[in-house]
Amino acid sequence: MGYKSLAECVSDLEKHGHLIRIKEEVDPYLEMAAIHMRVYDQQGPAVFFEKVKGSKFPAVSNLFGTLERSKFMFRDSLEQVEQLVNLRSDPIKALKNPFKLPKIAFTALTALPLKQRFNKSLFQKTTIDAIPKIVNWPMDGGPFITMPQVYTEDPDKAGILSANLGMYRIQLSGNDYEINKEIGLHYQIHRGIGVHQSKANAKGQPLKVSIFVGGPPSHPLAAVMPLPEGLSEMTFAGAIGNRRFRYFYDDEGFCISADADFVITGTVYPNETKPEGPFGDHLGYYSLTHPFPLMKVHNVYHRKDAIWSFTVVGRPPQEDTSFGALIHEIAGSTLPKEIHGLKEVNAVDAAGVHPLLFAIGSERYTPYLKERKPQEILTIANHILGKNQLSLAKYLFIAAQEDDANLDTHHLSEFLQHVLCRMDFRKDLHFHTQTTMDTLDYSAEGLNSGSKVVFAAAGEVKRKLFTDLGFVAELPPDFSDLRIAVPGIATITASPYLDAKTTQTRVLTLSHALEKHDLSGLTIIVICDDSEFTSATINNLIWITFTRSNPATDIYGVSESTINKHWGCDGPIIIDARKKPHHAPELIKDLNVENRVDRILARNGFRINH
Repeated sequence: MGYKSLAECVSDLEKHGHLIRIKEEVDPYLEMAAIHMRVYDQQGPAVFFEKVKGSKFPAVSNLFGTLERSKFMFRDSLEQVEQLVNLRSDPIKALKNPFKLPKIAFTALTALPLKQRFNKSLFQKTTIDAIPKIVNWPMDGGPFITMPQVYTEDPDKAGILSANLGMYRIQLSGNDYEINKEIGLHYQIHRGIGVHQSKANAKGQPLKVSIFVGGPPSHPLAAVMPLPEGLSEMTFAGAIGNRRFRYFYDDEGFCISADADFVITGTVYPNETKPEGPFGDHLGYYSLTHPFPLMKVHNVYHRKDAIWSFTVVGRPPQEDTSFGALIHEIAGSTLPKEIHGLKEVNAVDAAGVHPLLFAIGSERYTPYLKERKPQEILTIANHILGKNQLSLAKYLFIAAQEDDANLDTHHLSEFLQHVLCRMDFRKDLHFHTQTTMDTLDYSAEGLNSGSKVVFAAAGEVKRKLFTDLGFVAELPPDFSDLRIAVPGIATITASPYLDAKTTQTRVLTLSHALEKHDLSGLTIIVICDDSEFTSATINNLIWITFTRSNPATDIYGVSESTINKHWGCDGPIIIDARKKPHHAPELIKDLNVENRVDRILARNGFRINH
């Protein structure tokens, strides 16, 4: 059976060697996050902090830090839930083979939420300032909840089966928040809670919000799981946790998760915002201070044996990378069934997930044509860019599976090479301009706005990619260190960014200088601040290129032109991925804290590898 509580999960992990304890007092300002990151980097165990400075509550992190540990926590239910998710997208399978899936019936029973009577003895009350005040990065605007489960109900259809449970960061204090009375609620566009708040605003009424922290590990997993339309997060939590999601309503009508360790209740009033942020985010940069919904706190509840659960986000890989691996394990096959002709899609973790997608689709409709080119995969690309969180992507590289049956979107360098050696740069780049973008992405000048581009490839190989430069170019004064990063892609150091007009002039000068040489095997040139760093690893190349560029403003090309409103170039493509004045600062660790953490981990028996 599943865990009844977070404490039970912690005990089980410790018993089986999946958890270490930090027994000495640790500062929630930077130290706890630094310890977490050090342990995660070594693919180490979950970390239990017995003494948190300034709080009576212990804390735990890195529960989902490895796929092995996640599978261990859900060892009794993972197989059945994978079947359940697949059945959601292919229910005819159950009708044709009702006796081949006997475990599904039991899973269905545990999936239904269980309403209980309000048990006041189950919880005690506390205040926001008594919670561990964990700050992950030096420039963060205050302490945040980083592993919350934010619960809201549909104003038009009350009840738990129509509710939304999502993981949206919560700022507990700092900025202009009135301590213990106000907290900040940050969510990105296209999130389920946004629909509920829009409906409440239209009615002119406050939206009731319950924030759960802790509980069985199935609960935070449900909050981040991209579920098929109509499948409730609470239902999924019961199924994956082998235990029905238990809940009740308090005297003020707020939903309370009976198994949560902490519950914060409050209301969000129409059009009431306050500055929220900065916050070190999963792209590897700070999201800056912006107005976001203000939540007025009603009550803060906690269990008697409460444990505060948290994580740390930053430049990948981090714990949310491992979350993603578990999600793919459970539901990786569902999206291809929802988008006809799609074989697989990978939101590339090295780029911070949202900026970059790799996909494989099928070109089946015109097998009689002698010359193959992207057709059906362009339709698939439009489907992908209109699908939930995938719609926040900036770059989509899509290939036809008929060209290589063994192609895998998770083999990053190989996939890029497959696409780039087949593209016609005059025809196969497709831009979407003046559109929505990830709230956390500052590569364009404006919140939630930017552009997208599709790189599509189908057909025969058109060029052999350079693995080294067979020429020494005389580079313009503002450029240096042209080098191959991966076959077909080069990086080049440029002087710091000044403005768009200066960039256009300098790129044109670079283009003219390169045109004197054979560029047939060079497909992309990445202009960056440090060519050596950018080209050092495929992860560095992807992170710099796709987090520091906005397609419509930062893509240029050698011998570029626009024909019938379609932009193209003879090649190579030039992407300006330098830091720009409107970009957010990148995340940098505090060296003094890092040194203290070395000593803390050594004293607590954790071996440090540098």
